[in-house]
Amino acid sequence: MTIFIPTPLRPYAGGNGTLEVSAKTVGAALAELTTAHPDLRKHLFNSEGTLRSFVNVYLNDDDIRYLPAKEATEVSAADTLSIVPSIAGGTGCN
Repeated sequence: MTIFIPTPLRPYAGGNGTLEVSAKTVGAALAELTTAHPDLRKHLFNSEGTLRSFVNVYLNDDDIRYLPAKEATEVSAADTLSIVPSIAGGTGCN
């Protein structure tokens, strides 16, 4: 499966915008990703090992937080995972 890495996290993934992994579940795909690129772990997971609240992961077009099995959702080689960090802030335009 293909994992899309957002621009701010690419330095921690060897500069790659996409990476291929072979996994059976969303969680296994993320584990394989962070095993291959350990610097990504602290940006994706908190100290308890769960996804950080500001990191959104989409399996194809579905937010995994709303899938019944969440990270245990099975995947295939044709699937894609997109990591989308939330962005806060902005300007107070009046």
